[in-house]
Amino acid sequence: MLNDVRYLWRKLEKPTSPRRWIKVWVKRCYHIVNLYRLLMRSTLFLWRGASVGRLVVLGRARIEERATLLSIGEEASLGRCKIALYDRVTIGRRVVVSDGVVLLTATHSLNDPDRSDKKASIVIGDYAWVATNAMVLPGVIIGRGAVVGAGAAFRRNVPDYAIVTGNPATTRPIQQNAELQYSSVLLNAPLEAWVGPDPCVLP
Repeated sequence: MLNDVRYLWRKLEKPTSPRRWIKVWVKRCYHIVNLYRLLMRSTLFLWRGASVGRLVVLGRARIEERATLLSIGEEASLGRCKIALYDRVTIGRRVVVSDGVVLLTATHSLNDPDRSDKKASIVIGDYAWVATNAMVLPGVIIGRGAVVGAGAAFRRNVPDYAIVTGNPATTRPIQQNAELQYSSVLLNAPLEAWVGPDPCVLP
């Protein structure tokens, strides 16, 4: 939490007009409790053994099994998702995982008469977006800047800058002409109150 606070203080918007100064500080005071709650959730995940980067926004994500198998990159955003940590889950920098998403790292082996567990890790690359109610199965790698559409269910890897939609899922490329640099978490009201309205290009 202290690293997050130091970062926000370094990137603090410094209004030049008295009117803007008043507006900014009213907004900061209004959101101070929400900011505390937001930063505390990351701290609780750290206490459970997860690796959590700077300014990660965690909704009411449901974690099953060992939190030590979870790694989340800086400025990632997780909604009300479910993560089954029977194997490692690595979520990259500035990733968005929306509400209702399920990340499964284990299933049952259909070739085994005892239906033994079959485990495999999941990797989600930087700037990827996993939309509402998507299901990511064990062993999947989602590439940088890829988009997994709402309700998609898939078990194959997703290339960089590709869109996966449907059930069963189909893939198509995204027309990507510029390097991604957006940060959805810095548009979150409690954080935006500190860094200002145009934070997406901050290093």
